[in-house]
Amino acid sequence: MVLLSKKDQKLPIIDDHDNQKSMGMFAAISYMLCAVLLIMFNKAAVSSYKFPYVNVITLLQLICSCFFLYVMRHRKIISFTNDGSLRTTDNPITLVPLKKLVQTLPLAVSYLLFMLVSMESVRGISVPMYTTLRRTTVACTMVVEYLVAGEKYSLHVVASVAIIILGAFVAGARDLSFDFYSYGVVLVSNLCTAIYLTSIARLGQSSGLNTFGLMWCNGIICGPILLLWTYIQGDLQMLISFPYLSSPGFQAVMLLSCVMAFFLNYTVFWNTALNSALTQTICGNLKDVFTIGIGWLLFGGLPFDLFNILGQGLGFIGSCMYAYCKLKGK
Repeated sequence: MVLLSKKDQKLPIIDDHDNQKSMGMFAAISYMLCAVLLIMFNKAAVSSYKFPYVNVITLLQLICSCFFLYVMRHRKIISFTNDGSLRTTDNPITLVPLKKLVQTLPLAVSYLLFMLVSMESVRGISVPMYTTLRRTTVACTMVVEYLVAGEKYSLHVVASVAIIILGAFVAGARDLSFDFYSYGVVLVSNLCTAIYLTSIARLGQSSGLNTFGLMWCNGIICGPILLLWTYIQGDLQMLISFPYLSSPGFQAVMLLSCVMAFFLNYTVFWNTALNSALTQTICGNLKDVFTIGIGWLLFGGLPFDLFNILGQGLGFIGSCMYAYCKLKGK
């Protein structure tokens, strides 16, 4: 890995007004590309090798992310602060002042809630309706950003979000079997997602930590908790008996999954801090459209459903409208 100069070590976020739009677009595209690739690697692990321990995958990805960050920071390849400082702190373990670590606690708590509730939200609800309800996250994000930061959006942006939500309900129109508990859990998951992304946007401006710093703090807080949770669930004990554990192919897939998860986490933090929590949510919806298309081309097996296609099309149009509004500053 090539060492960065001091000029390059400063993360390219909001400060550079001249290149803000181009960097914002690059961050959004990078996120969507990483997200699609990670889904493909995770699908290979879960489907091709029938690896059932999703919590273990998340834990390994978190551990690898912290390992990469620790090594790069220890060797002074990257900085954890917006000012690009490479000086070490008094605490060689946390690598950041405890005050800043405490400041990122809301981010870590919202991330853990998001993960736990998301795992519960897939139970008792069909995939079309789950997708429909999850896309209402954009509305939750707008509300949370308004309550937390007083963020207001133009009518053009509100209209594009409305089209996305309309498309989601059109896509799930054939499946309206109501389950109060399942619907409630998905909506709580949406709220946790909105709080998580809003926390990234706020802390990226107020904490003095850059994207790497926020990722590091989130990892060292959430890692031990997730490890304990995985142990309680019994996944670590059952992992030993997994038949493909020593398979080079499985190990390669897991390694690629962990590496791609690191880049995905970076682009999530970067895109949210550089653009906004709402932009990150919109990119997530747009990514789903590309994932469905690529999945259909690679794996096939998706039945033709006119309502689903119309809904996905409306979601794509709404996302493109939002991107146009961002580029034009509307």
